[in-house]
Amino acid sequence: MSGKNNKSSVDLDPITLSVIQAGLQQVCDEMDLSFSRAAFSPVIAEANDRSDGIYSAEDGSLIAQGAGGLPVFVGTMQYSTRSLIERIRNGDTPAPMPDDIYIVNDPYLGGTHLMDVRFARPFYRNGEIFCWLSNTGHWPDTGGSVPGGFSASATSVEQEGLRLPPVRLFKQGKLDEEIYAIICSNIRVADQRIGDVKAQAAALMVGEKRLNEILDRYGDDTVSEAIVELRRRAAIQMRSCISQIADGTYHSLAYVDSDGVVNEPLEIRLAITKTADRLRFDFFGSSPPCKGPMNSVLATTLSSVYLAMRHIFPQVPISAGAFEPLEIIRPEGTFLDARYPRPVSGCAAEVSQRIAEAVFAALVVPLPDLVTAAPAGTSGNFALGGYDPDRSRDFVMYQLSGGGYGGNADHDGLTNGCSTIGISKAPPVEIMEQAFPVLYHRYALREGSGGAGKQRGGFGLDYELELRRGNATASFVMDHGRFGPQGALGGRDGQPNTVVISQSGKTCIPEHLSKEQDIPLKPGDRVRVQTPGGGGYGDPLTRDPQRVLEDVLLDRYTVEQALNLFAVVIDQKSMRVDDQETADKRAD
Repeated sequence: MSGKNNKSSVDLDPITLSVIQAGLQQVCDEMDLSFSRAAFSPVIAEANDRSDGIYSAEDGSLIAQGAGGLPVFVGTMQYSTRSLIERIRNGDTPAPMPDDIYIVNDPYLGGTHLMDVRFARPFYRNGEIFCWLSNTGHWPDTGGSVPGGFSASATSVEQEGLRLPPVRLFKQGKLDEEIYAIICSNIRVADQRIGDVKAQAAALMVGEKRLNEILDRYGDDTVSEAIVELRRRAAIQMRSCISQIADGTYHSLAYVDSDGVVNEPLEIRLAITKTADRLRFDFFGSSPPCKGPMNSVLATTLSSVYLAMRHIFPQVPISAGAFEPLEIIRPEGTFLDARYPRPVSGCAAEVSQRIAEAVFAALVVPLPDLVTAAPAGTSGNFALGGYDPDRSRDFVMYQLSGGGYGGNADHDGLTNGCSTIGISKAPPVEIMEQAFPVLYHRYALREGSGGAGKQRGGFGLDYELELRRGNATASFVMDHGRFGPQGALGGRDGQPNTVVISQSGKTCIPEHLSKEQDIPLKPGDRVRVQTPGGGGYGDPLTRDPQRVLEDVLLDRYTVEQALNLFAVVIDQKSMRVDDQETADKRAD
């Protein structure tokens, strides 16, 4: 850290260290809250598809991130801030002044996809950069061939939208109108972007104010020492957690349905080697770079491993130190290390979750009490863009959705949980109907979609919407349509994702199952999506019959499903388990 003041350093007793740690976390939480409350777009204001953090002035390493931010941004903002610092040092990007804010969405500079737009603001103390404040927000549109940016059949990044290198959008606190005009001239519904831009910038201003208060109270030296110590302790905690794993190599295999262009699955092959207190992740043998938009840039691949480990060991603080015991071999020559101009719109929202699934599938064997079966593992990205005649304006609607979590050693999987990569939630139906010309005919749990197991998987979501007026085109980039989320330790897979399009009374299923673009919709046309259920955990035949009966009584499974999935016979007249028949069935 840089920056000094006249206050002397004090000994870092445990209480002071804990208070500073909580204070840094609170700074990020307040930035998150400010961002969501001020944003115009429902995907940020309601779904909370955003994140804020504090990063090192030296190398961009993570210091703190908001608890309500997307975990997948933990790693990517670290790498994008590092890339910005390096470009400034090399003279490729102008050096900052106080109150400057950089904007960048280039996936190949430590990013995700083009819709995740990052702001970075240098935080000064006594004329020196003490740290960087950064945030990411999902913009509903950044141009490209389809509204919303989720082009299912793009073959180059230029087709996905406007790509911005790090440039100063705010110079000494003032918006650069020329740069902003360039952005607006390349995106749809540009008149609405100013609300999100100002909200994103305001969140960083809130962070600056709150961080100054902490430094004024404890002194720059003390806070700097606390940051170093917190990073050291996070590394120690992660090493302690890793020590629970027996030495050896653990393998797994996960699939992406297709790349949206070539209708063949992509393989993620993973070998995790545990030695002493370190883990080594090797993706050798995974599929080569693909033609369509399911390539993953390196920063997203690395961050996906980090977020998977956060799921397994949530007690380890969010800090760069937690990543130090994790060695990830760069997956060169695979679709997990995308280079320009490979398209990448599906990397953060979909491929990242397949990577996490591969980590879970490998480590559930040595850590059966801590790792779950596979979750739904898709963000359900659905975009609808068109013209609303009643309001005389264009619109771009972006819908994300939840799915079932995998069962685990302790309990059944969560139903309709958020995606693996974050805590963002689906925008409320009422908000979507108010903002866009759509009507939801169905928004319900997808009962029966959870994989069978001793602990069954959670259920997905079942929704159907209709275009009410005007004309529009629909696009979606989802996954787990070919293969359902993996069961673990004998559990069965969850039900796969399904999409059905109804046009003029005729229904069809897209060729790529969960990826398609430029689907023309007229008033009355509908789209129905059923998201995946989580994988089951453990042998279904060992599930308590009374729990199966409870699921049947609550209409989660039919009587026939109870017999076929769990081999449990239920007396439909009395709605009780027939223990003798169940015992005979299991004996057979």
